[in-house]
Amino acid sequence: MKTFHIHISRRRFLKTSAAVAAGTALPAWFLEETRSYAAAPKPLSPNDKPGIALVGCGGQGRGDCDWARNFGQVIAVCDVDEKHVAEAAKQFNAPHKYKDFRKVMERDDVHVVINGTPDHWHTLVNLAAIKAGKDIYSEKPLTLTIDEGKRLVKAVKEQKTVFQTGSQQRSDRNFRLACELVRNGRLGKLQHILVGLPTGPREGPFKAVPVPPELDWDFYLGQTPKVDYNGHNCHWNFRWWYQFSGGQMTDWGAHHNDIAQWGNGPERSGPVEVDGKSFVDMIPGGYDAAAEYEVKFKYANGVAMTATNRAPNGVKFDGSDGWIFVSRGEIKASKPELLEESLPAGAVRLYKSDNHMGNFFECIRSRQAPICEAEIGHRSISVAHLGVISVRLGRPLKWDPAKEEFVGDNEANKWLSREMRKPYDYSYIG
Repeated sequence: MKTFHIHISRRRFLKTSAAVAAGTALPAWFLEETRSYAAAPKPLSPNDKPGIALVGCGGQGRGDCDWARNFGQVIAVCDVDEKHVAEAAKQFNAPHKYKDFRKVMERDDVHVVINGTPDHWHTLVNLAAIKAGKDIYSEKPLTLTIDEGKRLVKAVKEQKTVFQTGSQQRSDRNFRLACELVRNGRLGKLQHILVGLPTGPREGPFKAVPVPPELDWDFYLGQTPKVDYNGHNCHWNFRWWYQFSGGQMTDWGAHHNDIAQWGNGPERSGPVEVDGKSFVDMIPGGYDAAAEYEVKFKYANGVAMTATNRAPNGVKFDGSDGWIFVSRGEIKASKPELLEESLPAGAVRLYKSDNHMGNFFECIRSRQAPICEAEIGHRSISVAHLGVISVRLGRPLKWDPAKEEFVGDNEANKWLSREMRKPYDYSYIG
């Protein structure tokens, strides 16, 4: 039996978010503030259009690049699947096509890289782009491991790269409103955050089938172990396999954990305890990222958080004086006045962006940090990685967010990185 999972595409989210916001009772005071904010990115002149390269030409990558071309010119497209390259080149009228992303980085006319590759390729592509002096918009989940995230953050800071993580919920009004209210004590003392994630698929076993002639399967596998192609472990379905990703915990978790930490406050830190469990065994020979799960976290400020597939999709902040729930296209509260009463002068205000890609390109010009810079993207996905590790180890763990290591647990610390299959290790990008 197939387990159906929720998929809301980025393009659908972006097209409907503004219209839906008007129908979900955003308070008048917040809408007025938003209108007074210069939300629209500045139009670019013909001489102010940076060259863009898309690496990873699947549906998500092409969606990102379709958005990005409003702010620049698509010069090159790159993918290990020849059909994906051909489709992207046609869509964007891109003159240059590649299979090896390293060749893209050699181009002086490419200033911006849109990284739409699967999770296990994000870090090497991003590091190569940083070394080549490119600015980067990278899909989430930002990394495959916590160690990769530490390396990425260090490189971004050293090279002063403008780096935007594709956690576009930060540029949505509903999410910003919820987090601003929570950060300003509207709920009294924040006590618990409930993160509702979709249920992952539980299918299989799958048998090996011939690799499509247009696909370089070894290159696609990259740093991960050599396995047979089965028609269910590539492209969209990569996310249900542990070797490539972490299931819905890292896929949707990258979005909602980011909002949870934004509202709670430790967006550049993380929890201090994690305790995860899987509710069902996965089918041998099939998808092996947990499909049904619950992960409990504790933060140093006393806030507890639960991430589970057994809750409505979204983020619910519970405090001593009520609750606020927010998801895509929806915000509601236990009492209307929690939303309707405006924030006072001098209240904590969060980074404002109403266009995630536009914010990225504005920051390319200003050289300021975008709304979801690398460190924030890393810390958000680290929460999900901690959950995956706890579930797979089957026991609670203590975490030191400053040192980014498990406390007194050598076995668990081995899970912070993974062995990279040669030649696709860090030496691959020089």
